[in-house]
Amino acid sequence: MSRKRLTQVFPFLLPIRKWQRKTFFYLKMRFDRNKYAREMSKKFLPYKVCDTTSLLLNQNSGFDMKFQLNKVHNLKLASKTISHIMIKPNETFSFWQLVKSADKKIPYKDGLNFVEGKIVGDYGGGLCQLSNMLFWLFLHTPMTITERHCHSTVSFPSTTPDLPAGIDATISEGWLDLKVKNTTDNTFQIKIDFDDEFMYGTIFSKKPEDFEYEIYNKNVSYFRKNKKVYQSATVYRLKKDKYSKYRQSEKLYSNKCEIAYELPEDIYIEEK
Repeated sequence: MSRKRLTQVFPFLLPIRKWQRKTFFYLKMRFDRNKYAREMSKKFLPYKVCDTTSLLLNQNSGFDMKFQLNKVHNLKLASKTISHIMIKPNETFSFWQLVKSADKKIPYKDGLNFVEGKIVGDYGGGLCQLSNMLFWLFLHTPMTITERHCHSTVSFPSTTPDLPAGIDATISEGWLDLKVKNTTDNTFQIKIDFDDEFMYGTIFSKKPEDFEYEIYNKNVSYFRKNKKVYQSATVYRLKKDKYSKYRQSEKLYSNKCEIAYELPEDIYIEEK
């Protein structure tokens, strides 16, 4: 049996612990010598680098749809602090540096979050859908991802079944961030839009990019250990020159997470 944290034994300490974590979280960024992207421009840069869509309501989550609707509310609040942001050369994009005050005027609602090993309705829940989208967009640029964390548990099937496995980026204020540094001589800009069904993400650039990127898996497998099912995946990126036959493939990372939903019967699960 794992040892309980102090805040699990004494729940009344949790707000103090969260305040402490957030304080040091932002204090560290203040002195880490990174220049964080803050400037917004109403006019978008001229060249489109990458775009993607994400379905807003997951009908297969198995949870009350009110949490899905609340999530959409939360996503729209958070996206206002990110859409139109410019990431200039040598600047670092930080999800929380921008989103930390998104609920200052209009509060978040309770969306679904993974807390203490369970999916529950939690204040501001659902923002990972935005960080997931941003991570996918960043993977299609030459910028350098400096902080990314995978979900330890995936609780329901993806609404984008053709997406490579292991492409996610969980965030938790005070603990986990998504950061990317612009180590190029180009400037990039993010755009986030919504309609009734989808969230749309686009990255633009000041100058045209000579390369495009393809993200794919080489190996995806499943295994069962201690009655839990896990997915193991390796994520690769293929860099392609738009004007020649140049190709370069690189392994980005290996990803492992627990799968907490029922997999299709034709998926092989190794017993360990």
